[in-house]
Amino acid sequence: MTSATPDASAATPQQPFRLPEFYVVHPARTNPHLERARAHTKAWARSMGMLEGSGVWEERDLDAHDYALLCSYTHPDATAEDLDTVTDWYTWVFFFDDHFLELFKRTQDREGAKAYLERLPAFMPPDPTTPMPDATNPVEAGLANLWLRTVPHLSPAWRTRFAESTRNLLNESLWELSNIHAGRIANPVEYIEMRRKVGGAPWSAGLIEFANRAEVPAAVAASRPLRVLRDTFADAVHLRNDLFSYQREVEDEGELSNGVLVLEHFLGCSTQEAADSVGDLLTSRMQQFEHTVVTELPVLFAEEALDPAGCAAVLAYAKGLQDWQSGGHEWHLRSSRYMNEGALDRGSASAWRPGPTGIGLSAADVSSLTNRLGLKRIRNFTHVPYRRVGPSQVPVAASPFPLTLSPHLDAARSSSNAWMAAMGLLDEGIWDERLLTGFDLPLCAAGSFPGHGEEALTLAADWLAWGTYADDYYPLVLGRGGDVAAARLATSRLHALMPVEPGEPAGQPASPLERGLADLWQRTSVALPPEGLRGLRDGVDAMLAGWLWELDNHTLHRIPDPVDYVEMRRDTFGSRLTRCLGRFGREGEVPAAFFETGAARAIEAAASDYCCLLNDLWSYQKEIEFEGELHNAVLVVQSFFDCDRASAVGIVADLMESRLREFHHVVAEQLPVVLADLRLDATACTGVAAWLRDLEHWIAGVFHWHGETTRYPEAELLARYGGSAGLAYPLRPTGLGTSALAPIK
Repeated sequence: MTSATPDASAATPQQPFRLPEFYVVHPARTNPHLERARAHTKAWARSMGMLEGSGVWEERDLDAHDYALLCSYTHPDATAEDLDTVTDWYTWVFFFDDHFLELFKRTQDREGAKAYLERLPAFMPPDPTTPMPDATNPVEAGLANLWLRTVPHLSPAWRTRFAESTRNLLNESLWELSNIHAGRIANPVEYIEMRRKVGGAPWSAGLIEFANRAEVPAAVAASRPLRVLRDTFADAVHLRNDLFSYQREVEDEGELSNGVLVLEHFLGCSTQEAADSVGDLLTSRMQQFEHTVVTELPVLFAEEALDPAGCAAVLAYAKGLQDWQSGGHEWHLRSSRYMNEGALDRGSASAWRPGPTGIGLSAADVSSLTNRLGLKRIRNFTHVPYRRVGPSQVPVAASPFPLTLSPHLDAARSSSNAWMAAMGLLDEGIWDERLLTGFDLPLCAAGSFPGHGEEALTLAADWLAWGTYADDYYPLVLGRGGDVAAARLATSRLHALMPVEPGEPAGQPASPLERGLADLWQRTSVALPPEGLRGLRDGVDAMLAGWLWELDNHTLHRIPDPVDYVEMRRDTFGSRLTRCLGRFGREGEVPAAFFETGAARAIEAAASDYCCLLNDLWSYQKEIEFEGELHNAVLVVQSFFDCDRASAVGIVADLMESRLREFHHVVAEQLPVVLADLRLDATACTGVAAWLRDLEHWIAGVFHWHGETTRYPEAELLARYGGSAGLAYPLRPTGLGTSALAPIK
């Protein structure tokens, strides 16, 4: 890692590190109703029992924290009444955090914490006329009061989303408590994802909809652009808070859930270096937010035919998120709750101007200028494609789980090759029979699904072959020339070939790629019930959307943000599709509620990330040297840390191993608690055990396949690409939609 790092000695004797220069491009504004909110929230907190006698706060604590100032900065355009309500919400949530700390974190009382948290959803009924239980503590009293004051202004869809984010915020405190109890520091991916729930920024985003009267239309609330806006907002809020709160949380409270500590532990670096890396990641997430607003929202508006009022609401919501970022930063500079000595003089957006300012010209140093203006983003657009990099480096020597191969492998090989030819997928100039045989996707299926019967294994092998072929087809045919509109049209046609609901019309295939999917869907419809079929279509749709995301980045020649990359990689790799293939014959064994739990999702995400990152290690030369690809974890790490390839490979391998350790940790520590909480019977518990074995088989099968396939060795790449890097594909595409392509030189 070679990123510029301020001298750690610059930290004051009282502070563990010097705060980095922050990227804050929008000036903070204050709400004119600040003083009213201060007076109101103090009276409200006292009436709820949060001050004298609570054992948590005294009046001086509330005055010092100044949540009214926070809300005045983060909601500058709210009305006086709405600012009062929002300020009370933040007073409540910070009180909950400190109340939970005193009652349960310090005492390590997980059972008491669980009982405490299980009561709280009763104070957030979807119908505000539903009777609530009597409050037994200030947290319950405050929640009941706030719910009744807030929900009448918003739709049932908003109530559902906000109640869910509030439950996540409260319930995932158990995750923090479990990690403290185990003395365990999360890995970076786990931390980012869990912090969104624990840290509460998605909850804050819901209050922005309320305060700005900018409720996101239900039709787009779950779309990728809106999800990215929420997630980037959340990550930036949490990472900023981690920098300011490190001293209090880590040194005073013994907290292990802090981004600086996570990177310090994962990278094996100094606290100052970790803080600087967190600052860089914070900047990257804010720039991803800006990128999404500018490049993805216009497309979303057009695709969903959103009316002017809906477009205005989304844009007002985005502006509200933006205001919150700048205002939250300004508040952190001032609140006594955080480590901010000397930061106000150099950290306020309104106090800094680029260029020389006085003796020593300290504000004009290159590092300060680069960080404050976010100039490191330039690295994301300056990668030179097709550079000679040499063979891929894979430092992971052995599979973490034993390999079992299906006895039906040979039959699947013969059948799958014949099927690909019959569908015309070898006639488009992208693959030929030699490549197909060498890629050996049936081997991957045989290792990933060793318990499948011959018919199910053959079907799975055909799915993997089609998916891998389509993964090549998108950039080679649909991405050539940058015609993203054509790619989106092709994607919509593929979606139409996968009807699920009774009477839903099916599209008519008009190309080998479409014929292959239509045939697979018809065969799979017989093998899966409707619910399983919906999950499979969602998996295919996610994979196709991921490939469109890659094409968008290629159009801009942009290496993606590291967090966005890891999360989208699961879709571009086809993880959800593959997991659905693994459940053939197991439908109904495990209740659907199990797969919605945080533990189940964490286990599947960890397994997926291991396989995705392994693929990136093996495919590095193929993608970077021969295909001019921008989507590879090693390249993303190189760009983000500005480090060499060997260092990036080491970081990716370490992340793989840390995700594997998380897999084992959640299975050992969290899964038994989930099974007990859900009261699953013996049959369901047996199904969960089979599901775990399926995931282990998947990892082992993917690991084995990468070492055996001809898709990645250098000699095969030279043969495939004619001994020269930079060719888009080895053969001349001749199928539907390829006639306009320029001849390959």
